[in-house]
Amino acid sequence: MSDKYPLGKLPPEHLAALLARYPIADPRVIVGPRPGEDAAVLDVGGEQYLVAKMDPITFATDEIGWYAVNVNANDIATTGGTPQWFMATLLLPGGQADPAMVDTIFEQMHAACDALGVALVGGHTEITYGIDRPIVAGMMLGQVEKARLLSTGYAQPGDRLLLTKGYPIEATAIIAREKHDLLEHRFSHEYVERCAGFLHEPGISVVRDARVALNAGRVHAMHDPTEGGLATGLWEMAEASGLRLVVDPAAALLEEGRALCEATGLDPLGAIASGALLMAVHPDDADAIAAALAQDGIPAYDIGRVEEGGTAVVGVDDRPLARPARDEIARLFDAD
Repeated sequence: MSDKYPLGKLPPEHLAALLARYPIADPRVIVGPRPGEDAAVLDVGGEQYLVAKMDPITFATDEIGWYAVNVNANDIATTGGTPQWFMATLLLPGGQADPAMVDTIFEQMHAACDALGVALVGGHTEITYGIDRPIVAGMMLGQVEKARLLSTGYAQPGDRLLLTKGYPIEATAIIAREKHDLLEHRFSHEYVERCAGFLHEPGISVVRDARVALNAGRVHAMHDPTEGGLATGLWEMAEASGLRLVVDPAAALLEEGRALCEATGLDPLGAIASGALLMAVHPDDADAIAAALAQDGIPAYDIGRVEEGGTAVVGVDDRPLARPARDEIARLFDAD
């Protein structure tokens, strides 16, 4: 049996061991690298923390610049902060890169930054060998008031779990955009185009979701389920908080996501889910937060609760929820 890792994230146990091997001594690091936490938080003086996030876009190629800005901004928002400055390393495939490719990616990044009020402040561009598609590695910086900092690990016993917009939004868009040849004999052209449009509607950004929720009630923890889907996002919140999550996510499954995942043999619960914001909120404020989101045109689903009893994610039938070994989307690209 090969000891080579498949496509996707490093196994969480390997990553945890690596991070434990190299501890941080700098006291200005308020939130450092650990599984389940997607942004670093630094105390650089003053009344606000600096929040830093890095994430590459590797599986998607269509509208890659838009993806890069939004997925990085999301993880600033989940700390309670505001994304403000973006940098990008743009790697272009030798023999394929041309002015139109570069112009398109820059137009996408600037459009996404403008929509969020973010400044594109720098980065690096390079035409290189060994890749067959453009790759954007983004870095987003933002700020959060010290008293309003949130973390994936701040969930509390008794909290309700809310999920905005449903899942898996990003996986639906990626399948429709990147693997339309697998869908053309099962769905109409109009249906596939609508699924491809999930990138923008309901959209992969959760910045507005976070802002509305924070203004409406007591939000204790927020998380952006990305690689590994909602199932991994739930496990990451449970592990970061050291608590038990009891969940029934079926009501938040989008019909389009279910259909496209079924057509391609994927489990939607484990498919990349950017666009949905997972929140642990005070039980007395859950209804008010959901109502405020709905008033702003953002659906919110009550998918469970937080309990004491050790780190676990279980269904309402008390059966453990499986944690994906890797994102389901990666399986579509194994043979590429």
